[in-house]
Amino acid sequence: MIAKNDIPSFFVYGEPSRELDVGFLHVETVMERKSEHFGHVAPHQHPLMGQITYWTEGGGTYRIEDETWNFSAPAVSFVPSCVVHGFDVGEQSDAIVVSVSDDLLRAMAPQVDLSLDVPMLRTGERADPTWSRMDPLLTMIADEYRAGASASEKALVSLVSVVLSLMARLGGAAGLDMASPTVALGLALRRAIDQHYKKDWPVGRYVDLLATTPHLLDKAAREVFGRTIKETLLDRRLLEAKRLLKFTIRPVEDIGREVGFEDPAYFSRFFRKRTGEAPAAWRRRHLRSETE
Repeated sequence: MIAKNDIPSFFVYGEPSRELDVGFLHVETVMERKSEHFGHVAPHQHPLMGQITYWTEGGGTYRIEDETWNFSAPAVSFVPSCVVHGFDVGEQSDAIVVSVSDDLLRAMAPQVDLSLDVPMLRTGERADPTWSRMDPLLTMIADEYRAGASASEKALVSLVSVVLSLMARLGGAAGLDMASPTVALGLALRRAIDQHYKKDWPVGRYVDLLATTPHLLDKAAREVFGRTIKETLLDRRLLEAKRLLKFTIRPVEDIGREVGFEDPAYFSRFFRKRTGEAPAAWRRRHLRSETE
């Protein structure tokens, strides 16, 4: 078994992990990267984004964490960030891969029926009404993304939300409802942080909430996210601060309080330490890039 720390982290497959723009969404096909993997995508993870993979042709074997299945098209998977996955497929196989940043998935979550912090894989028959709806939607997402600058971000997000909800309806020959105990605990920690990150909770409150031990929770955070519990919490606060800076006109001080920093100077130091810029400067740069 490969140790979690030995598993590579990628941006998209074969490219080093990097910071994602707030609201990041990327679409490509598996075979667009054929020269990177030749049908063998080794176990890997994406630290900052989840992925929908919709197999339109062929088949092979698919791995999520410690589980492996044989599959054939049509098949679809959703893998949250930091969950290990990989596959082996034949030359005639292909899939549409939709990568969505964690912050965008969190914004979608209230509108979709699928649990976005648990990995899943489903196979089926094209004659099934749900699968017959899925195919044109994924094709529309790919076409809209390829339109480039003329693509509507709102349209893409809406289409992806519908696909995620349809995935929740699917039955099929293969399904994953929970990963390994360590991964499951890490994902439970992420859910808890999403709910409580604005509060000034000590780590012990998360240990109690999840009915575990400090050692097990720290192990889960380090193995799943490559971060301590405290760092994972601060990452969540930073992500929310970026979203509010980019998508609202609220004052910086107000945003700092919203994400748990009552002292504006402390919020500014926190933000600058992690981004290299003061919050106001970060906002100006990103708003300028949106209009260029």
